[in-house]
Amino acid sequence: MNETEKIAALIPRLRRYARALLGDAVAADDLVQDTLERAWRKAALWRPGSDLRAWLFAIMHNLFVNQVRSRRPDKEASLDEGALERPAAADASAGVQLLDLASALARLPPEQREVLLLVGLEELTYREAAQVLGVPVGTVMSRLARGRERLRQLMNGEGGAPSLRVVK
Repeated sequence: MNETEKIAALIPRLRRYARALLGDAVAADDLVQDTLERAWRKAALWRPGSDLRAWLFAIMHNLFVNQVRSRRPDKEASLDEGALERPAAADASAGVQLLDLASALARLPPEQREVLLLVGLEELTYREAAQVLGVPVGTVMSRLARGRERLRQLMNGEGGAPSLRVVK
């Protein structure tokens, strides 16, 4: 399988991550397209034998961060109905829980949401997620722990601001 075929095989994973990250199918597709365009232009920078998936996710992460930085502070990303692909559910409560999860994910800080999605959804290792995000493995672990705890609070209806602890 050549590099073009390998990249094409990764497009569904890129789309899934982008949709979960942005919550908007159109914006997610634009992010995937921008990622693929940048990868094509920078193909000479990819080291054959290295993890192509991690390289593409790193490009997507950098593009996402640039978009967040350039976005006006009053604009919030909202989740559309197709943000997360929903499996067929036998009962309505599963669909409601999935919508609650999507809403809770959207309320997380971007750095926690990114780590949760990379590790939980895309099944990257901590090391791979650290490589994608350009941070140490310990930072991935702490963001993941904080993100999971905040997500748990939001899913349990504890939507208030997280309490701060005084550390001496």
